Amino acid sequence: MSDPSTTGPLRALLDAVPPSVRRRTVTHASWASRRAESYERLAFVGDGVLGLAVATHLYRTLEEDRFGAGRLTVARAGTVGHGQCRAVAEELGLPALAHELAPGRAQGQVAHVVRTERALAEMCEAVIGAGYLEFGYERVAPAVVQAFGPHLGEAIDRPGDHKSRLQEHLFARGKTVVYRVVDELGEPHDRTFVVEATVDGDTLGSGRGRSKKLAEQEAAREALATLGA
Repeated sequence: MSDPSTTGPLRALLDAVPPSVRRRTVTHASWASRRAESYERLAFVGDGVLGLAVATHLYRTLEEDRFGAGRLTVARAGTVGHGQCRAVAEELGLPALAHELAPGRAQGQVAHVVRTERALAEMCEAVIGAGYLEFGYERVAPAVVQAFGPHLGEAIDRPGDHKSRLQEHLFARGKTVVYRVVDELGEPHDRTFVVEATVDGDTLGSGRGRSKKLAEQEAAREALATLGA
């Protein structure tokens, strides 16, 4: 769980962006007058900035003899997933901000949206994207690393192979998981993959990542949570 004191600098950047940009960071497409006014484009930018900030921090701080590319990849994936982004979004107060800034007609939709992990995760990424676009990488990166600090430590101390855990859990029950790429976002040189994990035809988790493997890990993590494993 995130600590509110760690998210202070990132919240300060959010409060400092123009009001129209702040509103956009918590505007879901379902209540935006135009889809382009939702948080989706900002989240796209923020996802890249989050990954870069965390990857750079890991590269600079972890021992190179112990943390090769494989372990760095696992540590990053365990830090920037939707579950971690949702926790940071809640500590940033984004659910309350969404209620505050959404039009009155949308309040029912807001109540539903801010209960979903994916929406809150993308709001968090949108905040990062807005901070980057308004203030630049040098200001936003330290705030991002501080906000995700608790998750960095957990990912390093207890790196998880969610796919293996899910496979073992299902094998004991005579079931198997199928991973399916359902979307590919971005330009060919900067692709983000969206993967669903299905069991017996039911989608139990979904994930996004810069590679199919990372997206599958996140989908497996969500599936484990769905199964209570």
